[in-house]
Amino acid sequence: MAATGRYSAWSLIRARMARGSYWRPLWSGRRLQQAYDVIVVGAGGHGLATAYHLARDHGIRRVAVLEQRLLGYGNVGRNTTIVRSNYLLPENHYFYEDSLRRWETLSRDLNYNVMYSPRGVVDLALSDGDMVNLARRGNAMRLAGIDAELLDRNAVARLVPALQPERTRRFPIVGALVQRRGGTVRHDAVAWGFARAASALGVDIIEQCEVTGVHAAGSIATGVETIRGFIKADRIVFATAGHTGMIGAMLGVALPIETHLLQAMVTEPIKPLLDTVIVYVYPGHGESYICQSDRGGLVMGGHLDGFPSYTREGRWDRLEEVVQGAVDLLPRIGALKLLRQWAGTNDMTMDGSPIMDRLRYDNVFVNAGWCYGGFKAIPASGAAFATFVATGTPPELIKAYRISRFASGHLLDERGAGPFPVRL
Repeated sequence: MAATGRYSAWSLIRARMARGSYWRPLWSGRRLQQAYDVIVVGAGGHGLATAYHLARDHGIRRVAVLEQRLLGYGNVGRNTTIVRSNYLLPENHYFYEDSLRRWETLSRDLNYNVMYSPRGVVDLALSDGDMVNLARRGNAMRLAGIDAELLDRNAVARLVPALQPERTRRFPIVGALVQRRGGTVRHDAVAWGFARAASALGVDIIEQCEVTGVHAAGSIATGVETIRGFIKADRIVFATAGHTGMIGAMLGVALPIETHLLQAMVTEPIKPLLDTVIVYVYPGHGESYICQSDRGGLVMGGHLDGFPSYTREGRWDRLEEVVQGAVDLLPRIGALKLLRQWAGTNDMTMDGSPIMDRLRYDNVFVNAGWCYGGFKAIPASGAAFATFVATGTPPELIKAYRISRFASGHLLDERGAGPFPVRL
C-alpha cells in the first residue's frame, strides 16, 4: 500500500490522523488499453526500471508493463541482494559502476527506501595465484576510478574478525580484494519502489497478462498477442530474465543463451556476525558467498546447478556444497538450521555478459543474458535501455552488449572460461 503523494514524516502523521483511509494500492487498478507507445514485457527489476526511465527521462507516458504472473515474482525477488562493480573488463566495470552510483541515491530518487547497505564485498584469496588475479582486477578498477583495496591476511582479520584467517584450514586465507561501496539492497523493495514510481508517472502495470505472440508487418512489429487479446504498440521491450530463450523461439531467433538454475538459501536468524559480504571460491569449482540479512539470517549462494532447466527446484548436492563452504569459513554456524531454499532461472550467455539490442524487428528490443549480474545491474540497465528504446540509439555505456558480438568475435568473457555457461 502507498500514500497519495510523497513519503515523508508529515505523510506518516497525516496517515495516522486518517486512521487507515489515507493508504491506497501502489500500482494496481489500472485498466489495460488497446494501444501504447511502448509495451514492456516483464515486471521484474529491469522491466520496471526501463518503464520508469521512459516516463521520467523521456516523457513517454503511454507505457504498459505486462507481467505473466505477479510483479516481482521472478528473479528480482530470488537473488542474494548483492550489489558491486568489481569487474575486470572496462565494458563491464564502467557499466556496473554506473549502476552502483545509482544505487547510492536510488532511495532518494524513488522516494522509497530500497535499504542500500554499503557494507563492502570481500573476495577472498586462497593462494598467491589468487592474490595476483585479485590485484590485476583491483588495479583495473582503480585505473577506472573505482574503489578497490588489496588486503593481506592481517588486514582481512581486522576487517572480518569472524573469519579468523589465521586459523589452520584446508584452503588458507592469504588475503582479499575489498570494494567497500559494494554491499546489499533489499530486493523486493527495489521492485516495489520502481513500480510505485513508474505508476505515479502514468505507467500501466498489468499483472496476470501473459504475452503469447508478436504481430508484425514487414520489419516492424505492430503489437503483442496476450491472453487478454491483442494490444497495439509502437515499440516492444522484452525483459523476461530466465525466459529469454522462449522469447527467441517465439520470434524465430536462435539466441546464444542457456537457462540455468542459481539457488540460494537462508538460515535462522542469529546475533550480528557478518557486516560484510564474503565471496569464497575454492579449488574444485566450489563457491560460497555469504552475507547477513537485516533480520539476522545468513544468506548464502554458490555456483549454477549445472544443467539447463526452468523448474526453479535446485539440486540438493549444490545446496550441500554451498553449506559446506560456508561452514568451512565459519565453523561456528554449523549447528544453524536452514529456513528456506529457492532458485532463480538465469539467462546464461556464451561469454557471461548481457545482451541489450534489437531482436528481429526494428522496434523490438531485448534486455537479457544477465547471468549472475542481473540484480546489481538494474539501475544502470533501466536508464540506458530506456534511452535506447526512446531514441533508437544505444548509449555508449551499453554499445558493447549488442548481440552481433557473437558473430564478430568481440566477446566480453569476464571469467575467461570460454563459451561455456557452466564448467563442472
